[in-house]
This record gives sequence, structure tokens and C-alpha cells, in this order.
Amino acid sequence: MTKKKRENLGVALEIDGLEEKLSRCRRELETVSDRLYGVELSPEARRSLEKEKKSLMSKASNYEKELKLLRQENRKNMLLSVAIFILLTLIYVYWTM
Repeated sequence: MTKKKRENLGVALEIDGLEEKLSRCRRELETVSDRLYGVELSPEARRSLEKEKKSLMSKASNYEKELKLLRQENRKNMLLSVAIFILLTLIYVYWTM
């Protein structure tokens, strides 16, 4: 995902979007797996479904990696926000005493 797109969307929105994409990908993967093992297929149809399954598994893996990175970034942002809040609270308490 490009830096500019990240600046336009919040990390939480990106996480939600990626979770939805991952969920959709997993549903498609389940559908392909059911078709692959549920019915007798021609060798060509089997190869096609196996190729699609491999592609979906790769896509799901990439989404999971990106989600992991976004969650780490979200944690860092949250910790930074808490640190700033604590610092401002301490400054306020110091100046009002």
C-alpha cells in the first residue's frame, strides 16, 4: 500500500478493510476447496482449481502479513498517544500546583 494512501486513511480503517478482504479470501478458498474435493473433476478442471487455491492461499498470506504490520503500527500509535496524554497531564498538574 502506498504511503499517500496510508496518510489518507487511518490505520484502524486500513485494518478493517484488510480484515474484510482476508475474510472474503478465506470464504473463496473454502468454496474452491469444497469444489476441489467434493466432485470428480477432469484433470484440467482440477489443475485450474488447484491453481486458484494456491493463488488464494498466497493472497491470504499476504493479507495476514500486512495485517500484522498494521496492528504493530496501531500499537505504536496508541502507545505514543498514551505517552503524550501522560506527559500533558503531568505538565498540567505541575503548573496548577
